[in-house]
Amino acid sequence: MRIGWYINRLRSMEPAEVLHRLGEQRRRIASRRRDDGWERYASPPLHPVLLGWREAALAATPAQRQAIAAAAQKTLGGQFSALGRTWPPRDRDRLFPPELWRLDPVTGRLWPGPESHTFDIDFRDGGGRGDVKYVWEINRLQQLPPLAAHLLLAGDDESRMAIEAAIDSWHSANPPFRGGGWASGIEVALRAISLIVTVDLVGDRLGAATRQQVGEILAASAYWLPRFPSRFSSANNHLVAELAGEYLIGLALGTRADAARGALLAETHKQILADGAGAEQTPTYAAFTAELILLCAAAARQAGTPFPSPVEARLAAFANFVGWLPPAAGFGDNDEGRVLTLGDEQGYVQSVAAAIHGFLRMPGNASKPDDFRALFFGTPSDPAPVPHGLQTFTQGGLSVWRGEMNGRSIDLTFDHGPLGYLSIAAHGHADALSLTLCIDGEPVLVDPGTWLYGSGGVWRDWFRSTPAHNTLNIEGKSQSIIAGEFNWSHKAIATLMDSEPGTHWKLCARHDGYRSRFGVVHQRAVTQQAEGILVTDQLLGGRHVAEVVFQLAAGLGANREGNTVMVLRGDEPLMIIRFPDTAVDIRAGGDAPGQGGWVSPRFGARQPAERIAWRGEVGEDGIKTHLAPISPSQR
Repeated sequence: MRIGWYINRLRSMEPAEVLHRLGEQRRRIASRRRDDGWERYASPPLHPVLLGWREAALAATPAQRQAIAAAAQKTLGGQFSALGRTWPPRDRDRLFPPELWRLDPVTGRLWPGPESHTFDIDFRDGGGRGDVKYVWEINRLQQLPPLAAHLLLAGDDESRMAIEAAIDSWHSANPPFRGGGWASGIEVALRAISLIVTVDLVGDRLGAATRQQVGEILAASAYWLPRFPSRFSSANNHLVAELAGEYLIGLALGTRADAARGALLAETHKQILADGAGAEQTPTYAAFTAELILLCAAAARQAGTPFPSPVEARLAAFANFVGWLPPAAGFGDNDEGRVLTLGDEQGYVQSVAAAIHGFLRMPGNASKPDDFRALFFGTPSDPAPVPHGLQTFTQGGLSVWRGEMNGRSIDLTFDHGPLGYLSIAAHGHADALSLTLCIDGEPVLVDPGTWLYGSGGVWRDWFRSTPAHNTLNIEGKSQSIIAGEFNWSHKAIATLMDSEPGTHWKLCARHDGYRSRFGVVHQRAVTQQAEGILVTDQLLGGRHVAEVVFQLAAGLGANREGNTVMVLRGDEPLMIIRFPDTAVDIRAGGDAPGQGGWVSPRFGARQPAERIAWRGEVGEDGIKTHLAPISPSQR
C-alpha cells in the first residue's frame, strides 16, 4: 500500500517538487543525529503578541463567561471530546498522564512515543492503532486557552494548576523530534498558537518553570517550521497554519518574522479567492484558513504593523461569501479544524465570518451570544441584510439561490467549481454539478460529508465519490479518479455555461470527467419554474446508462408512487421529486459502500439516510427531474 501511495504521489509532482522532497528527506535524516532534546532549545524571554486580549476577556458577557466556565470544567473534570469521539475520562488529580498524548480513543491503543524519532513513524499506516488525527487533536493543546480565560475571569487556582500540569506533561512526554507531536507542521503551529494565547492571557500567573517550558516549545517550533514547510502540492491550509505559527512565534520570541509574514500575505490571495470562496473547495477549510489569517492580522494590528488593506479585503470577501451560504451548507472535506475553540461547536464557518466582520467593523450576521471568537475579535457593527436571489461566485465555482417557493424558504447551491486546490486536490470531492437544498432553513438534499481520513478505508473513497453526491454518475464511476486518501489521478474540469438571474433564473454548467472513459460530457441545467425547480441532465456526445442521485438528510423519509417521490420530515411533506419514469430506487445504509445512503454529520460519525436514485439511459436529448417544495397549506 505504501508503494502504491508513493507512486501515485510522485505522479502528482513536478520535477521541482521531487527535488524539494529529496532535500526534505536529507534534512529529516540529519535531524535524527542532531535535533533531539530540549537542551538545544533555550527559552528566550517571551513577548506579548495579542495585546489587549486580556482586557477583552475580562469584558466577557455573562453568556460568554458561562460558556468558558463550562469548557473549563470539562477539562478540569478529565473530559475531552473531538472529532465525534470522547476520550476515556481521567481523574482530577491526574488530568494529563504521559500516555494521554499517544492514545487513540477509538482503538484504545498507543502510538509510538519519545522512544521513536518522529520521521520514522508511519502515520499513513496505523498498524491497527487507529487514525492519527485523534492523537494529533489533543496534542494541539486547544483546551488551554479556555482554561486560561476561566482562570482570568474566576481566579480559579485549579485552572492554573491544570495549565501548568498540562504543559509540564506535554513537555516531558514530547521532546523535540520524538513521537507523534512533531510529525506535521500544522500540528506544531497550532500547538504553538494555543500556548501563545494562553501565556498572553495568564502568563503572569504561571510559574517560572512553566514559562520556561513554553519558551522551549516555542523555540523548538521556530526551528522546526521553516525547515519542513508544506510546499508545492502540499501548500494548502497546512502552509497557512505553518506560516501563521512561524509569524506569531517570531513575535512571541522577539525575532523578526518578515519572511513568514510576507509568505502569509501571499497565501491569503491564493487560498481565499477574489469572490471570497476558498480555493480548497470546502467552506470549513476556508474558514480555518481565514481564522488563522485573522488571528495574525489582529497580532499585526496590535504590533503597529497592520496587514495591507487587500488582505483585509480578502477576509471581508470570505465573510460575505459565507453570508450567502445556507447555515447547514457543506461540501468537500471537513475535519473540524479550529484555531480558537471551546470544544465541540456548531456554526463554525458563520462564527469565523462574524469575527471577521467584527474585527473589520463591518455589518454582518451576528455571532451566537456565547461565541468565544467574538470575545477577542468583536461583533459586526450592524446587522447585514439577508441576501436573496441568485448569486454566482465565478472563481469559487458555486451558485446560490435564496428565495421563496410555494410558501417555503429555499436555499439551493449548485457546484460548478474545480475538484480542489493544487495538483492533488487533497480535500476536494468528486461533486461537480451537485445540488444541495434547504427548506425553511433545514437541510433536505445534502452533501454526504467526510466520515474519516486515514482510518476510513473504502468508506473514505465512498464519501468523496460522485455516486455519493447529488449529481449524475455513469456506471457508478466518479468523475475524477481517486488515487489515494488525499490524491486524485484525474480531475474533472467543470465549466459554468450560463447564469441568468431574474424571476425564472437559470444555471447551466458541464464537466469533462467522463470524456476520456465514456466519450461524453455531462451538462446540467437548473431552472426555476412556476411550480418548482427543473433539473435537466444531458450526456453530450453519446448515450449511456447513468444514475441521477438525490441524497436526503438523516431523519427524512421518502415515499414513492410511480415516478414521484415525496420527501417527508416525520408526517410533514416537504418536497416532491418527479423523475422521467419509475426506475427509482430508495435505500438507506448497507454494509458496503453503494448499497444505500449514508451521511456524515461530522468527522468520525455517520448515519444511514435515504438515497434516492433514478437509473436509465441518458443522451443529448437529456432527462428532466422536477423538484417542487410542498406548501405548508397543502398538508
